[in-house]
Amino acid sequence: MAISLSRKDVVDLKPLVDKTVEKFLGFSEPSLVTTAMHCLISGYDKKKTTEKLATLLDSSKASRLAERVLELLDGGGKSSQRGSRKRHRESAAPDTAAPAEAEDIAKKAKAEAVQNSAAAAAAARLTEIQIKDMMAHAQKMIEERKKALSEIRSSEAAATRSESTTKKTTMLPPAAALPSHATSHHVDEKAHKIAQLQAKIQSKLASGVLNNAKEMLSGIATPAPIDKPTPLILDSQGRTVDITGKEIQLTHIVPTLKANIRAKKREEFRQQLQERTVEDISESNFFDPRIGAKTNIRNKRSLRFHEPGKFQQLADRMRMKAQLEKLQSEISQIARKTGITSATKLALIAPKVETQIDEIPDVEWWDSVILENESYEEGEKHMLLKEAAITNLVEHPTQIKSAAEAAKPTYMPVFLTKKERKKLRRQNRREAWKEEQEKIRLGLEPPPEPKLRISNLMRVLGTEAVQDPTKIEAHVRAQMAKRKKAHEDANASRKLTDEQRREKKMRKLQEDTSLGVFVAVYRVRELNSASKKFKVETNAKQLFMTGGVVMFKDCNVIVVEGGVKQQKKFKRLMMHRIKWEEDTVKNSEGKEETNKCDLIWEGTTQHRNFGEMKFKVCATEKLAREQFRKHGVEQYWDLAYSTSVLENPDDK
Repeated sequence: MAISLSRKDVVDLKPLVDKTVEKFLGFSEPSLVTTAMHCLISGYDKKKTTEKLATLLDSSKASRLAERVLELLDGGGKSSQRGSRKRHRESAAPDTAAPAEAEDIAKKAKAEAVQNSAAAAAAARLTEIQIKDMMAHAQKMIEERKKALSEIRSSEAAATRSESTTKKTTMLPPAAALPSHATSHHVDEKAHKIAQLQAKIQSKLASGVLNNAKEMLSGIATPAPIDKPTPLILDSQGRTVDITGKEIQLTHIVPTLKANIRAKKREEFRQQLQERTVEDISESNFFDPRIGAKTNIRNKRSLRFHEPGKFQQLADRMRMKAQLEKLQSEISQIARKTGITSATKLALIAPKVETQIDEIPDVEWWDSVILENESYEEGEKHMLLKEAAITNLVEHPTQIKSAAEAAKPTYMPVFLTKKERKKLRRQNRREAWKEEQEKIRLGLEPPPEPKLRISNLMRVLGTEAVQDPTKIEAHVRAQMAKRKKAHEDANASRKLTDEQRREKKMRKLQEDTSLGVFVAVYRVRELNSASKKFKVETNAKQLFMTGGVVMFKDCNVIVVEGGVKQQKKFKRLMMHRIKWEEDTVKNSEGKEETNKCDLIWEGTTQHRNFGEMKFKVCATEKLAREQFRKHGVEQYWDLAYSTSVLENPDDK
């Protein structure tokens, strides 16, 4: 049955519904409160209210919440009914007003006690300042409530007196109108309820619940300590302060390493061992006398004396060596200023040609062309000359065909554009297709099967696919697998074997050097690093290049022979890939300088002069030049060594 609610009832019910929802869920939810109030105003029953609340909650929770909300409505209806009958009850039973007031006061006291206990529980979690504020606020509210109750009581008493005086003349008192046994029964019931309520209050007071709450609010009792971390409070400057605003210093945990902890434990263990008393070994252990033990007696060694004058001779040698080094440095400085050093070194490394100065040829080679005899001896009148060889024209040397020129005629290659290449390919493919179609037309080859796929299955086969779709699908998948296998077999047939791939790679690296060999000569200041020597040797072998390496102090010469592409790759290795500057070299003054690699010369020769790349270590300059002379290219060494002398004349 729907209950009509006035605007005042709705306003009174809303905080009750809010408290009910908050108590049910544990937190406030405005959407649930709004839905519940809408159900109450609309007059929904329990089933419909549950359905509305089920949109926001589970069905079981919605049912329980609906019951509680409807209980509030029943309580509100009863209160409204009591309000409507208040005037009749006051007029009917004026003498029962005192028990009713006592019951209301007892209820209010009980509610206040419950509120005080809840406030006490909450105050246990609050700070001291907040507890004081709450205490003051509660006391203020209690005083205001007392004043309001006293005013209500005085107004009700005055109204009761006025009504009783006016009605005494017109009608009998209500107590006289009712039966005597009914009136006495009602009064006994009220008195019994008041006695029960007072007994409950006394039991609460005896248990100390209300006293503890009162003491908490008045500030007498201190809240029980809570096992929770103290809240961190920061002021405007970022400092840690307490509740009163006083700055406090937090305890800092100094981090340490595991190694330090272990070292500390070891030190403590050593101290414990030192503090312990040393027990007698004979008491705790026993020894077998049959086992021989090493004696602690040390064998005496004979004294060995140095010969007299030994250290004096060593000192004299060191002094002479220091004087010699000082003299050499002075001479080298003077020679560097005058430029004698460079000239001397160049003269020393100049090639020594053994020629006989006194030997005079019979005929010079440039005169042998025009002389008939092989000497300058005159004949009867004059020297015999070849008159035909002497003309008034300037003689030019005969043009000899270069050995590097190819024997076969070369043709200029034709380069097509991308558009022309596409057109040519399209034409070739069309011609091949026409030829295949002509063979099929003549019956030389069977027509190809239709290229079936799952996507064009229905379009190609039509009714056959509808009659037996499973069979047709299996046929199509088999044809697709066959085409895939044919494609993979074709790729596998074209794929090179490991041997063929190796040969192809070698063909790419190897170059034709029959018409000329490209040679490069490098000079490295220091080549003692094993990794760098390995890189030089390995790359030369991988590129199928020939050459040699001659290692001498401050002048390591590397000669490589090969094709153009090979030289390009090897040049990148020597000049960029290998980091020569990582190593340092000491000069004559003892200062460290960075290592470097220089390209001395590159050019072409008719044939190779070296074989497989090999390393040769030479102690002297003469032995190093001899290594190149064996291969007929001593000029490589002369060029590399002369540039080294000119750059560092003091190091040689």
